[in-house]
Amino acid sequence: MNETALTVHQTARPHGFPTPAHFAFVESALPEPPAGAALVENLYWSVDPYHREMMDDVPGGFALGVPLEGRSIGRVIASRTPRLCEGEIVFHRRGWRTHAVVTPEETRKLPRFDGVPLTAYLSTLGGTGLTAYVGLTRIARLQEGEDLFVSAAAGGVGTAAGRFARLLGAGRLVGSTGSAAKAVHLVREVGYDAAFDYHEGPADDLLRKAAPDGVDVFVDNVGGGQLAAAVRALREFGRIVRVGTISQYNDPDASAPRFDHADIVEKSIRMEGFLVSNYRHLQEELYEFAVPHLQSGRLALDETVVDGFEHIVDAFLAMLSGGNTGKIIVRGRTERMPGSRPWVLADGLPQRS
Repeated sequence: MNETALTVHQTARPHGFPTPAHFAFVESALPEPPAGAALVENLYWSVDPYHREMMDDVPGGFALGVPLEGRSIGRVIASRTPRLCEGEIVFHRRGWRTHAVVTPEETRKLPRFDGVPLTAYLSTLGGTGLTAYVGLTRIARLQEGEDLFVSAAAGGVGTAAGRFARLLGAGRLVGSTGSAAKAVHLVREVGYDAAFDYHEGPADDLLRKAAPDGVDVFVDNVGGGQLAAAVRALREFGRIVRVGTISQYNDPDASAPRFDHADIVEKSIRMEGFLVSNYRHLQEELYEFAVPHLQSGRLALDETVVDGFEHIVDAFLAMLSGGNTGKIIVRGRTERMPGSRPWVLADGLPQRS
């Protein structure tokens, strides 16, 4: 057991894109769990787009000078409660630290499925996958044969949405992303029928070329001009699933997307946002849907894994700048498997070692 613990604190509010100067690593003595709690050594950490929004001075946002919160998977190494046994692997939300003191109510014991790695519980089987699953099945109510457009399609939610939609019987899948290489990856590896780099021209033109007959559902991770283009491309009774607005997270002066609101009425379009935290009761349903496909190989994991807790801030900033494909996860060095080729950070972006 390590004698010291590391935590990450936010030190200032960013205006625009955050930098390493907005964070600090703080070393302290290894915490002792009080009665009724346990000490967890974290093994994997999730960094997510919503963390950027939480960095601002918003209700429920991150406080300055205290450890940040986030999804994590860890191993119980000391316990003062019979409900958490030493050696158990648990999910909790006290991430951004090497060690966490947790109560049983703050944890979820993870089921182990043959052939499914622990990282899946932070990607396809975690909040990322649950977001995509809820968006498709509960918000969009996707029907077999319907056509789908997904923005930020090479990210965690975007890749999960594409793969899930294909399993659910969707028709044509179209995605947008931030590079030509990622657009090729979406088609060749993830199963999209068409994908485009949104830097290559006006979103309306690119979407019209990729989906000349329009779409039925838009899964929106970006907002901005792509949302406006999607409104124009949606067919009658189209649905917009609002997941996030990452295009505006780092630009506080960004204007709202401009579109003809008459389209919403004339085409009977429904636009709905949601918080995945309100759908945690569907976790077991997600397992029932996804695990058999993971085990059969029909469903693949889309993950960028960065080694070393000391790189968690770099991984977060790389994710915000589009340096990942699929879900980005930070892994403790002790969890590296022999023969694996993890991602390392070079020039601020993940690259194969």
